[in-house]
Amino acid sequence: MIIRRKDDIESTNRHVHWGNGTSHRMLVAEDGMGFTVCHTIVHAGTSTRLQYNNHLEACYCIAGTGWVEEADGVRHAIETGTLYALDQHDDHILTAGPGADLVLVSVFNPPLTGQETHDPEQDGPSGY
Repeated sequence: MIIRRKDDIESTNRHVHWGNGTSHRMLVAEDGMGFTVCHTIVHAGTSTRLQYNNHLEACYCIAGTGWVEEADGVRHAIETGTLYALDQHDDHILTAGPGADLVLVSVFNPPLTGQETHDPEQDGPSGY
């Protein structure tokens, strides 16, 4: 059985500043579960263009508001209780509303190594 606390992750290399937020990598590849679970924070008022060519991702909002925008411009509101899944390696823009950080539980398959990060300043979507 694996038991981890978010606060305990902060002093390890599993607490990653990914570009426009932070990620507590609660489960990663070396844990042998076959998927990754992250407590992801997107800083208020930031937007990041993302695309995961090597992973599928699902995100469940536990606090804050924002939106996810598809490559064709279709925008979906995110609020507490909303799940979105990138089941086609979707190119998307993730934006946290201006009032507060957007907090997500993110699940990746296959699992992350735990050290991946983003460059929100690069041309095109950032991903791994």
